[in-house]
Amino acid sequence: MSIKRETLADTFAMISFAFIIGMMVEVFVAGLSFHQSLQSRLLSIPVNLITARPYGIYRDWLMAFSQCFPNKFLGETLMDILAFISFQLPLYAALIASTGASKEQIITACIGQIGSMVVMARPFGMYIQTCRNWFVPASVSVA
Repeated sequence: MSIKRETLADTFAMISFAFIIGMMVEVFVAGLSFHQSLQSRLLSIPVNLITARPYGIYRDWLMAFSQCFPNKFLGETLMDILAFISFQLPLYAALIASTGASKEQIITACIGQIGSMVVMARPFGMYIQTCRNWFVPASVSVA
């Protein structure tokens, strides 16, 4: 797959996934208003545009370590969790802070996001790979 297609796929995956899941956590777990969450999600789009491909590269690098685990699914799951939390949580905290949320809301949102990141890391990893497959032309086979 070309770098251009990988960038498009990673960006599409990051924006679409983060918008939906992030809003659900912010509104239903952290108690942000719909307006605060919408503002946060809209602010996240430029950040996701910039960070989606670096995240994809970082995730790919960590996924190479999943080979060290005797159970492939366990290794990939753990590496997806590590990649998602270590890369996304600092960005998320900064975005929430920029909306005017209180310290308590930021902490609650981050704690809520950690929980959701643990649960959603592997589905996102599989989703990003699916998006990459979507961006491959039909005439190109994927190994």
